[in-house]
Amino acid sequence: MKFIPVNRPLIQNFEKQNVFNCLKKNEITNGSYIKKFEKKFAKIHSQKYAVTVSSGTAALEIAVKSLGLKKNSEVIIPSFSIISTALCVIKNDLKPVLVDCNISTWNCDAYKIISKINKNTSAIIITHIYGLPIDLQPILKFAKKKKIKVIEDSAEAIGLKYKNKYCGSYGDLSIFSFYANKHITTGEGGIILTNDKKIYDKCNSLKNLCFSKSYYSRFLHKDIGWNYRLTNIQAAIGFGQLNRLKKIIKIKENIGNKYYHNLKNIKNISLQPNKISYAKNIYWVFGIVLKNKLSGKRNSIMKKLLNLGIETRPFFTPMNKQPILKKFLNIEQDKFNNSNFISKNGFYIPSGLGLKNEEIKYVIRTLKRILA
Repeated sequence: MKFIPVNRPLIQNFEKQNVFNCLKKNEITNGSYIKKFEKKFAKIHSQKYAVTVSSGTAALEIAVKSLGLKKNSEVIIPSFSIISTALCVIKNDLKPVLVDCNISTWNCDAYKIISKINKNTSAIIITHIYGLPIDLQPILKFAKKKKIKVIEDSAEAIGLKYKNKYCGSYGDLSIFSFYANKHITTGEGGIILTNDKKIYDKCNSLKNLCFSKSYYSRFLHKDIGWNYRLTNIQAAIGFGQLNRLKKIIKIKENIGNKYYHNLKNIKNISLQPNKISYAKNIYWVFGIVLKNKLSGKRNSIMKKLLNLGIETRPFFTPMNKQPILKKFLNIEQDKFNNSNFISKNGFYIPSGLGLKNEEIKYVIRTLKRILA
């Protein structure tokens, strides 16, 4: 068996034709595909407005700044997430407040989030982890009552449904990532969704260096923004994939279900649930957490798999263990046992859209032998 990467994107002819059209029309940076992509993505998620940006991290930074939150107020975030979730708070002169994850779902528990809310809380970033959503309803209800803004971080959740609507349809704003390993990819890229016209206008300004709208005073800047634009070529690739979003989700579900049903009975591992009462897993990635006699042996097992041609990735290092974040966090009273455990013992296996069936079978056989 040849080397199996942790992700192999699946770019098809329709996307390639869109890119060719961009080049033919010389619409490389700006062009019609940006608006087409934004409009269609917003419609799918029942939102009025969409703003494409250069990455999911950029989307988070702009989303937080667009809300105009009070300096040094608190923003509740998950401890188990990529570091971007904390950086977008810190870079906007706000204080991150961490919440430990659930040991079973790997997502934050809704009521643990609610318990962290106080008079200094200005916003909550709800992050859906690895293909399974947080239970949104209790958080949204409490946040609305307390007039706290909610940013729905759906970077890993394109096509994931909470109850009967897509994730990214619920917050005051939502963000997505289009990195190469996401369900929809533009190589690098992201998007912000909202129903608020003022927030939409602010996000558009912030992503574009806050240029003046005046034709004659373009280079007059009244706020600090970023050059976080998505190119027309990237939008053309993303727009092409939106036409087959349901097929993409089906492929990812099939990969995840094959892994889940073949590995779920191995006693030395735990897996994220295949489904829960309000959602079914669409498997952005397929994660494994080692336990019992394999606890603490993650790195050696990842090395064995790599030597056998199977690439893996470790789970996120939680915020409370990030050296660069220590001076920004107040974590003395919390131990974050769940985040620490799954981070230390968790890794994910190949699950990209381009994964072949014989490769899945090989990964399963190899894992059964090594993890037994």
